Amino acid sequence: MNAIALCRRSLGHLHTPPSHRSSFSPRSALAFPQPPPTRTAWDAVLSLAWRLLALHRTLPPQIRPPRLELRIDVNPPDEDIEAELSSLYRRLHTPGDAMNACARLAALQPGLIFHHREADGEHYVYVEDPSRGCLAGYTVFNRLIEVDRRTDRHVRSPHSKYAPAYQGRGIASTVYAWALGRGLCLVSGARQSEGAHALWRALARRHPLRWVSLQAKRMHDLGSEAPAARAAALDTRMLLLGEGWSLPQLHARQLLHPAAPGSR
Repeated sequence: MNAIALCRRSLGHLHTPPSHRSSFSPRSALAFPQPPPTRTAWDAVLSLAWRLLALHRTLPPQIRPPRLELRIDVNPPDEDIEAELSSLYRRLHTPGDAMNACARLAALQPGLIFHHREADGEHYVYVEDPSRGCLAGYTVFNRLIEVDRRTDRHVRSPHSKYAPAYQGRGIASTVYAWALGRGLCLVSGARQSEGAHALWRALARRHPLRWVSLQAKRMHDLGSEAPAARAAALDTRMLLLGEGWSLPQLHARQLLHPAAPGSR
């Protein structure tokens, strides 16, 4: 592997994402665009990449770092989340900023204000705690690059960031339920934390859940459960059916296809 490829895989967070992508999106690094790194920064990155490559080659195979495709959700430090939410809160209340034009949703939970904006087909829901004058967190419903245009109109992949003080209060679950109620079908990300997986399982008690494989720009139906080995594959995701959708409808409209041979 050359140094540039290693740099892109190990340090992807330095890239500037298009069209307001979230840090949880496979195509993005932050919820909003950031300025590109300076030339000096890139020189440092390339230098570090060469050093990492040289170190990797000198290590015995048994102690080399694991490959980065593992389905592990690396949670950012709490202070990073707090800093990002503080910045977004200032933008939310800055006249002229795109966030300041957010629409206000009906109260989904007492004591919290839910702001919504749509950009490039992606939905952003920001949750404000007015009593504390802060942003509790946000959820982004990203488009999937892994599906075709027909499917893209009906599915989104949700990703959330909430401050520690607001985690475990069902806020993300409430926002996901709002999207499902609008008729969106939700597809899980390539990586999930234990908390996110539990959230999906809880929602599955009220909305039909299927395991799907994303291959050749299509969603292939794997059934209501997936073997552990299949569930661990990067192309395997969970699908929650939005309001008004049924399994026969998804198949009839060719949004969900039969499982590919040997994929179960």
